Amino acid sequence: MHTSRRRRPAAAPAALLMAAVLLAGCAGTDGAGAGEPELGPVEVNPATAALSLPMDAYTDTEAERIRMGQVQQNLVSRCMARYGFTYEGVRSAEPPATGAEDRHRYLFGLADPQFAAAHGYDKTAGEGTPAKPQAPPLSDSAYVVMTGEQSGTQGGRIPDANTEEEAAAVDSGLTTAGQKVPAGGCGREGYRKLYAPTKDSVDLLFTFELASEAHDRSRQDSRVVDALKKWSSCMDKSGYTGIESPYDVVEKLGLENDKGGPKAVTAAGADVACKREVNLVGIWGAVEKAYQERLVEEHAETLALYKRQREARFKLAASLGR
Repeated sequence: MHTSRRRRPAAAPAALLMAAVLLAGCAGTDGAGAGEPELGPVEVNPATAALSLPMDAYTDTEAERIRMGQVQQNLVSRCMARYGFTYEGVRSAEPPATGAEDRHRYLFGLADPQFAAAHGYDKTAGEGTPAKPQAPPLSDSAYVVMTGEQSGTQGGRIPDANTEEEAAAVDSGLTTAGQKVPAGGCGREGYRKLYAPTKDSVDLLFTFELASEAHDRSRQDSRVVDALKKWSSCMDKSGYTGIESPYDVVEKLGLENDKGGPKAVTAAGADVACKREVNLVGIWGAVEKAYQERLVEEHAETLALYKRQREARFKLAASLGR
């Protein structure tokens, strides 16, 4: 239920084993953040569930994301109650109960041979496709309190604040039940109390953007570029020509409407087999880790603050019984 309005402040052949060892030691100089970073050990065809990246320490698991969503809705409900409205919000999904979470399952495209053989590219296989729950309807007066604007209002800027600390000085211009409606309504207040209570609150998406930046850099790294060329060449030999990236397979082969069909399963099998032949996940995972380590070091102070604030969110959740 995020309503953030952005403010800047996620046994192998001996030849392959030898190649991995050589690759780990042939990176460019690190220097002061310039050039390609040196790599640590390059594993051979690791399972994505076994990958551990530096930004994981600053990123919520799926269970934690669901839990924080429930906490945010709790805060919104408490705010609405101050104005005499009962609001339960959208029912949150329950976290998966089967095994440990595979955070990086699709980071480098499909990589699990068992899943590929059973489901092709159908990421929803085994999970069902439940309809997205709808928010409960609101009366006109409840809408004002929830959103901080009059129902049917068109255009114009709604008074808002980036943080709860700043919100104390912002007048929404609206009053209900003899009380001022918070800037941006209860929806925004619930978000600010959880994710942006003070002026030094780090943007919720900060860590996601760092992880995305590391991934973008890794895609341009010569070692990943080389591995991708080898993967593409392998795909060519398997009969799937002209595919340069694992992210383009479904679109290039026109599988959007049948991601789990026989054609998709066959393509997925070749895709994963080629990844394993060139050790794409092992190489790319090591490169991704190196770029994340660099960014973690560059942003150590902000990340330390973010980590403290994240821990404070968990304490708030515990105090609310969530």
